[in-house]
Amino acid sequence: MSALLTLCVVLLPLATPGSGTRQWEPCTDLRPLDVLAEAVPPDGSAVGVRVMQVQGARGLQLSAAAPHALSFPASRIFFRCDLFPEEFSIVVTLRVPSLPPKKNEYLLAVVAEERDSLLLGLRYSPTQLHFLFLSEDGAGAWQTRVSFRSPALVDGQWHVLVLAVSEGSFSLTTDCGPAVDIMADMPFPATLSMRGARFFIGSRRRTKGRFTGLVRQLVLLPGSDATPRLCPCMNPELAVLSIPAILHGLTGKPEDNEVLKYPYETNMKVTLGPRPPCTKAEDAQFWFDASRKGLYLCVGSEWVSVLAAKERLDYVEEHQSLFTNSETLGIEVFVIPETGLFVATANRKTTSAIYKWTDGKFASYQDIPTHQAQSWRHFTIGKKIFLAVANFEPNEKGQEFSVIYKWSQRRLRFTPYQRVPTHSARDWEAFEVAGEHFLAVANHREGDNHNIDSVIYKWNPGTRLFEANQTIATSGAYDWEFFTVGPYAFLAVANAFNGTSTRLQSHLYVRLGGSFQLFQSFLTFGAADWEVFHIGERVFLAVANSHRYDVEMRVQNDSYVINSVIYELNVTAQTFVRFQEIRTCSALDWEFFSVGEDYFLVVANSFDGNTFSVNSIIYRWQGYEGFVAVHSLPTFGCRDWEAFRTAAGSYLVYSSAKEPLSRVLKLRTG
Repeated sequence: MSALLTLCVVLLPLATPGSGTRQWEPCTDLRPLDVLAEAVPPDGSAVGVRVMQVQGARGLQLSAAAPHALSFPASRIFFRCDLFPEEFSIVVTLRVPSLPPKKNEYLLAVVAEERDSLLLGLRYSPTQLHFLFLSEDGAGAWQTRVSFRSPALVDGQWHVLVLAVSEGSFSLTTDCGPAVDIMADMPFPATLSMRGARFFIGSRRRTKGRFTGLVRQLVLLPGSDATPRLCPCMNPELAVLSIPAILHGLTGKPEDNEVLKYPYETNMKVTLGPRPPCTKAEDAQFWFDASRKGLYLCVGSEWVSVLAAKERLDYVEEHQSLFTNSETLGIEVFVIPETGLFVATANRKTTSAIYKWTDGKFASYQDIPTHQAQSWRHFTIGKKIFLAVANFEPNEKGQEFSVIYKWSQRRLRFTPYQRVPTHSARDWEAFEVAGEHFLAVANHREGDNHNIDSVIYKWNPGTRLFEANQTIATSGAYDWEFFTVGPYAFLAVANAFNGTSTRLQSHLYVRLGGSFQLFQSFLTFGAADWEVFHIGERVFLAVANSHRYDVEMRVQNDSYVINSVIYELNVTAQTFVRFQEIRTCSALDWEFFSVGEDYFLVVANSFDGNTFSVNSIIYRWQGYEGFVAVHSLPTFGCRDWEAFRTAAGSYLVYSSAKEPLSRVLKLRTG
């Protein structure tokens, strides 16, 4: 390989190490030391390390492993004394993808752990290979860098590099080609101590600068230049001095009638079309998602993104008109393992329904008798799968209760499990705290009295039933929202009406000493929903305000067009502070979702004072600008939004409280 070479030597401060005579004694055997094999178990079982085969040769992909996982103490190699050899060579076989300009990745680093200083390192950039080492004398310590220009390194092909070091001479040979020699002003130190040092493979002990390519060989040969042992070679790009056992041999093309000796040839097949299963049989196989232009690798039971174009929301289109038994006041999308994706609709009339995702659409699956159902809540306890409905009206006998249903694996249906006395229930919230399971019901009113208790129920493992655990005074409660911040558990209630006004306090409770206690109050106006979401380390809480009303004032049409509010947690002040106000039309629900690296909120606008035909809006997170409207969706009496994903893409579904029709919308991405 023809190459121009440059030398960049960093000397801080300017000094010359002292030299003296000493009898050199090797600290290791003068044989190839397979550094890669020292870091990776013989069976390749290191977490985050994958065996991949490219161009007929196997290599290790290390980028998913934690930096400290691929390391070992220097004492494992330097067992006779603790000095790094003054003369040596390092052999590397690697395949490097193209890198962004100015990016550097480490192949090898030897770090003094106590002071976290780099003793020796080998790293590369798009145009250069850098060898770094620490020199020190009585005047101090400084780092020296010897740089070889290597423009052909990041071409996606296998290459064998031999770096040979001898006194003040540094030599680089690539693919058994002509050697590039550098005579440095600063020789490699004769007394580089390895005491307390650690070898790191594919990193410099940190996440930044991790090796993202494939490595096949990483060998330290003390005492001599390894080039004569490797070259000449029939296949110089894959010349071998020593490689881990798991990488032995090339698969190449088998002889006629010969059974493949290794399984990796089939592992390089790429599946096209819809998302295939990721099971043990497909482990290490690739799937190319043509619709999203992404390449995925099956690892364990999950598809891990290898290459993916940045996914962005382009537009929203109608995917399905879902005709329901009657107007729908709430929807719940959930998955039952090994069975499928479902949506439960809470219908105003006497029958609600469950639909199953079949051939890309929701199809009728099960009808369940309800009494003006307001919402459903899916949750699990161990292997048990439950679905709780909030009934607003009493049954034909005047009995008022909501019902918890349990999934029957034998019948593949939900069956009644427990009746719970409720009062015009609007919502259920299921959550777990310290291994204990709870259900909170939002009781809206009892007769004409809206100032009643809502109840938190706790699962009793002995009776296998939910039992009342705590009551909380609420006013026309509409919604519960549970979330955690660090070790703390919170529960927010949306109070909608106190009998005379919608202008009242909604409350946030924190669990302390085995019960929920008041943490913060918010002024709300007919609050119908709380939505908590995280963006990075930031925690937000959005309230949907439905309308202003007071018996002492005449209702104006514009009382439905009011601001809903997004609050952000101020960790220092230990309180939620107002972050953004958004104009809404009798908002009844917020739903947070993401597409690629973008975050969104969609609001259920239901009524503007004149008509139920109002647009619901999708807002996109714009950082400093907050949430900005990006899509306007025609809806009619919109009551609830749910976001979900399938192998075919991302979707939104909304329910209408004014017509027996819900709509499934597909998010088109580019």
